[in-house]
Amino acid sequence: MTSISGAEMVDWNLAVATATRLVRPGPEVSRDEARAVVAELRGHARSSERHVRDFTRMIHAVPDGVPVPDTPVLVVDRAGWIKANVAGFRELLQPLLGKLQERRAGTPGAAVLGAVGGKVTGVELGMLLSFLASRVLGQYETFAPVSRELPGSAQGGGRLLLVAPNIVHVERELEVNPHDFRMWVCLHEETHRTQFTAVPWLRDHLEGEIQTFLGATEVDPVTVLERLREAAQSFAGARPDAERGEEGRSLVEIVQTPEQREVLGRLTAVMSLLEGHADFVMDGVGPQVVPSVAEIREKFQQRRASGAGRLDAALRKLLGLDAKLRQYRDGERFVRAVVGQVGMDGFNRVWTSPNTLPTKAEIARPADWVARVHRKGSEGSE
Repeated sequence: MTSISGAEMVDWNLAVATATRLVRPGPEVSRDEARAVVAELRGHARSSERHVRDFTRMIHAVPDGVPVPDTPVLVVDRAGWIKANVAGFRELLQPLLGKLQERRAGTPGAAVLGAVGGKVTGVELGMLLSFLASRVLGQYETFAPVSRELPGSAQGGGRLLLVAPNIVHVERELEVNPHDFRMWVCLHEETHRTQFTAVPWLRDHLEGEIQTFLGATEVDPVTVLERLREAAQSFAGARPDAERGEEGRSLVEIVQTPEQREVLGRLTAVMSLLEGHADFVMDGVGPQVVPSVAEIREKFQQRRASGAGRLDAALRKLLGLDAKLRQYRDGERFVRAVVGQVGMDGFNRVWTSPNTLPTKAEIARPADWVARVHRKGSEGSE
């Protein structure tokens, strides 16, 4: 990324250092136990691939001659997850930060402001990642560039991350069978890997939507600061939410422009589909390979809903993480309803093109998606 007088908008190295320093230590495990956990997660990831592909039938829908990328599975600690996500943020935010740097180039004292601002932003990003790094169980990392430390598929990018200390922490907290829980987590994350490897256009489509979202960002620093100030006041209760019309919205939503809200609606629908599909597959395959799946599911749902305390609940609200919880629930309902109406192969029409993805309204009304996509398909075949 180009920089102004050597100063980037975000000090990425400082973000990594801050997050790594602040993240809470993982559960206590012996060296032998840690090795056993890593080996078991890798084995479960390999075996879950076959279970997910057989259940979803997504790979069967890949046209002949289209290669299915082979993406690696990386079992990481919290610091490894932080490094991977900083690399992903850096890649995704590069166009936006370039715009901000160009806008700032003519500002008096730009070099000094850039150096200070980059460090402040690096610390803030690090603090955010330190909070998230102890909570994520797994992630299909889609956008981070391939490096020696973070290998990806031969086609460029894509890797499955399993965060071993977090998985051990949650299985102990829930008091569930650890071997079953590890397999259950792998089924969910493997579904995400299958989604992106079996649907070649999905990655580019998501990246395009994200770049459109970022491209609509206000580049006037005064406007950005004013939006953030108003959002913080609303969240802190300095102004009644009802008076500002911001009730029920996160800081992330409040600082958006109207154009960004339109893009967010489309992104919300896609993410609801992906997360709900993963939950549906996890529960569908689970009884075959995870004997205690019912117990795990019940306890995990309770954990999702309750959070870890008042501070955790406040941060989840502020960052918009409550919306992610709704994505799991609403998306799973959509997938279950569609599969119940038109079967798995009928549901898989959702992966045909961006035009067959559900809208945000259709996520809430699955029958509308069935009517639109299947009626159109039937008419086209007559």
